[in-house]
Amino acid sequence: MREIKPMPNPLSRRSFLTLFASSAVLASTIMYNPRSLATSDSVIPGVKALVFDVFGTVVDWRGSIIREGQLLGQRKGYDIDWGEFADRWRSGYGPAMNRVRNGELPWTKLDDLHRMVLDELVEEFALTGMTEEELRHFNHAWHRLSPWPDTIPGLLRLRNEFVIAPLSNGNVSLLLHMAKNAGLPWDTILSAELSRHYKPDPEAYLKAPELLSLAPEQVMLVAAHPSDLRSAAAAGLKTGYVHRPLERGPERPTTPPAKDEFDLFATDFLDLAAQLRNVSQ
Repeated sequence: MREIKPMPNPLSRRSFLTLFASSAVLASTIMYNPRSLATSDSVIPGVKALVFDVFGTVVDWRGSIIREGQLLGQRKGYDIDWGEFADRWRSGYGPAMNRVRNGELPWTKLDDLHRMVLDELVEEFALTGMTEEELRHFNHAWHRLSPWPDTIPGLLRLRNEFVIAPLSNGNVSLLLHMAKNAGLPWDTILSAELSRHYKPDPEAYLKAPELLSLAPEQVMLVAAHPSDLRSAAAAGLKTGYVHRPLERGPERPTTPPAKDEFDLFATDFLDLAAQLRNVSQ
C-alpha cells in the first residue's frame, strides 16, 4: 500500500499574523508612497504639508445642514426654510467666536458655540417639542457633513506626496467624527482647539508647523475663503485657494479672488493635486 506522507505543518497563528502584518505594511507602502515634493522640481519648492480649512472647503456644510434639517422636520412636523436656518446657524458662529476672542467667554469648543446658536434658533423658528437628546443629535449634524465630490479622490492623491490634515476652528472630536463618517483620509487632526485660538488669530495657523516640526513656509493652507488665506499668509504659511462656487447655494455663487493673489489657484482638489504634482514625472 502506498505510503501517505503527512502534509507540511500549517502556519502557526503567530506566523500567520506576522505574514499578514508584513503584507499590510507592503500594501500601505504601495498605496501611499511617502515621496515629498519638497524638491527643486516642485511647483512650490519646500512645501511638505498641506493643512485644510474644512467648512466649505472640504465639506458642503450648507447642503448637509439642510438635509439634516429636512430629516428633523419630517420626524417632528416642522415646516420651515431649512436653507435660511442653515445660513443663520453658520452666520452665528463668527460672533460666538469673537466672544471667546475678546474674553467675554473663556475658551469654548465649537460644539458648544454651535449649541449656543442653535438654542437661540430653536426659539426663533419655533422648533417646539425637541428633547435634549434630539437637540444634542441635531447639534452634532456638524459632525456628519458630507464632502464635496472631488474631496476624497483629491485628498488621496495629495496624501501620496504630502502630509495632509485639517486646520479648522472645529474641535478635535468634531473633526475626528466627521473624518470617520465621511471617510476623509487625514494623516492627523489639527484644530484651533490645540492652540486655544480661533482663526484668524496667528497662533491658530502657527500651531500646525510647530506640531509638524516644520517651518511656516513648509506648510500650505488650502481654503476656499480669501480672508482665511490672507491671515495664513501673514503668519508665514503658503496659500492655496480652491474655488467652491456653491458653498452658499446656487442662488449665491461665490466670486473668486484674483488668480495671482495666492500661491496657487485651483478649481477643486483634483486640480490642486495636478498643479502640485512633481513636474519631473
